[in-house]
Amino acid sequence: MAAELPIPAFDHKSFLNHLTRLPGVYRMLDADGAVLYVGKAKDLKRRVSSYFSRAQNRRIQLMVSRIHAIEVTVTHTEAEALILENNLIKSLKPKYNILLRDDKGYPYIYLSADPFPRLAYHRGKRRAKGRFFGPYPNAGSMRETLQLLQKLFPVRQCDDTFYNNRSRPCLQYQIKRCSAPCVGLVSQADYAEDVKDAVLFLEGKANQVIDGLVKRMEKAAAALEFEQAARLRDQIAALSRVQERQYITGERGDMDIIACCAKGGAACIQLFVIRNGRNLGNKSFFPNTAGVEQEGAILAAFIAQYYIGKQIPQEILLSHVPDDKPLLEQVLTQESGHQVKLRREVRGSRAQGLRMALHNAQLALDARLASRAGMQRRVEALQQSLSLDESPNRMECFDISHTGGELTVASCVVFDATGPLKADYRRFNIEGIQGGDDYAAMAQALTRRYTRIQTGEGVLPDILFIDGGKGQLRAAANVLEELAVVGVQLVGVAKGPDRRPGMEQLFLFGADSPIILPTDSPALHLIQQIRDEAHRFAITGHRQRREKSRKTSVLEQIPGIGAKRRQRLLKQFGGLQGIARAGIVDLERVEGISRKLAEQIYAAFHEDK
Repeated sequence: MAAELPIPAFDHKSFLNHLTRLPGVYRMLDADGAVLYVGKAKDLKRRVSSYFSRAQNRRIQLMVSRIHAIEVTVTHTEAEALILENNLIKSLKPKYNILLRDDKGYPYIYLSADPFPRLAYHRGKRRAKGRFFGPYPNAGSMRETLQLLQKLFPVRQCDDTFYNNRSRPCLQYQIKRCSAPCVGLVSQADYAEDVKDAVLFLEGKANQVIDGLVKRMEKAAAALEFEQAARLRDQIAALSRVQERQYITGERGDMDIIACCAKGGAACIQLFVIRNGRNLGNKSFFPNTAGVEQEGAILAAFIAQYYIGKQIPQEILLSHVPDDKPLLEQVLTQESGHQVKLRREVRGSRAQGLRMALHNAQLALDARLASRAGMQRRVEALQQSLSLDESPNRMECFDISHTGGELTVASCVVFDATGPLKADYRRFNIEGIQGGDDYAAMAQALTRRYTRIQTGEGVLPDILFIDGGKGQLRAAANVLEELAVVGVQLVGVAKGPDRRPGMEQLFLFGADSPIILPTDSPALHLIQQIRDEAHRFAITGHRQRREKSRKTSVLEQIPGIGAKRRQRLLKQFGGLQGIARAGIVDLERVEGISRKLAEQIYAAFHEDK
């Protein structure tokens, strides 16, 4: 049997001698014919030659060493080449290209054109009759907005099949989240009023909605329709809560903000979506950068892959100048049918929004780099340090917070092998105990928590950390014993001499002496992280409870706030809680409230925080 002939090395000199100087796209192939890299060029010969003539980084050198063939496609213009390059990258997913992993269509909120319209989730082509609001950066932010709309405006969100076959109101009517047009419990005119308010809110005109609701509330109160007035008051309060003003919401049009941070062989792109001046939320992307750490190159690849073939806003603010910026602007303008500007140098609120996006990108990337590998190492070290038979999959920690024994709050935080599970966190307002009795407070919180778990409302942890020494540990053990909870390792975390970090003593239930881990122990670092998170969560809950108890007289203590201003504030924000959640700019919009007064009001509600 004849031996296979070796595959000849790529003769780049011969290839380049016959390569055109026209614009186009090139594809570099390996020995198996797989595409290594797709690129575009204004001058194909000059661009491809650069791979073989210039000093390249290690990544490019490795790619070039694997080239066995290059294919080209000539295009009429460089813009056409960029679009073709983008399509090929998406379909071929070459190893050495920067790849955007998440390439789904934009989600929208859809308002149907029916006599009693419905609000619904929509993704894909917008062909149905009605209005589309968005796009939203991800399905999560869109669903959150739908849930919010359901609480604020009783507009139906059920599908037409469900709606057309009702003979009695559904649960949504009973919990006051729908006015039951399916069975005729609301007139078309009243329903249209709610739809109008929902549309104004989606258009970023929440202030206009609030003003209308205030007038309707006053009219209802004057007519002695107190139940209707109370419902409108609650709507105003809910609307004011969600009107949290972020820097960039001063804008009136459509705009995206994109920030990129790259380091450690990874990159994060943070996208903020602004539509009608409203911040619809943000999304983190972690593209496969193939070793590239130049933010300009990563942004250029992201912009092309993300926007081509989709709806594009008129302005895109960028943390770094992307490669081929003029070409990108040209192609995006052609694709969208309107002028598109990529801006880096901005001022005022736009610069603040850009800084916010970049800060979010840095935080997300740091968390990603430090997360799973480091967390797994800590969990394994914890297993070793506590001599556990298996690596713990779920860990809980309890802490108690109060001021002089008053308004006691207990916290429960939950961690797994990937980090904190914030959706599983819980707080417990402690009642019916002697002030300052931390043992009784801990026993009450544990009883409430593990009674629910024993009835099937949750999952038992592998380790239960208690912030405290032998006394707290004994109180916890008594509760678990009474509830017949087994298989949970109890660990007390007591502060060492002088309460210095790193000197913690670990008390394992049933052990004779405490464990003291070295200050550089990954297991100790994990325990400190969990304990500190429980402490933070408890203090936050206690402060919120304390603030709530004090709010009855906060406005009266502020100089310059008389009865009329107080009444305007309460009406505008639906109560003291709404005022407490408002920002300085929100407060300043109320008639008679100056900037200085708004700052004083804000400070009064946020001291000690």
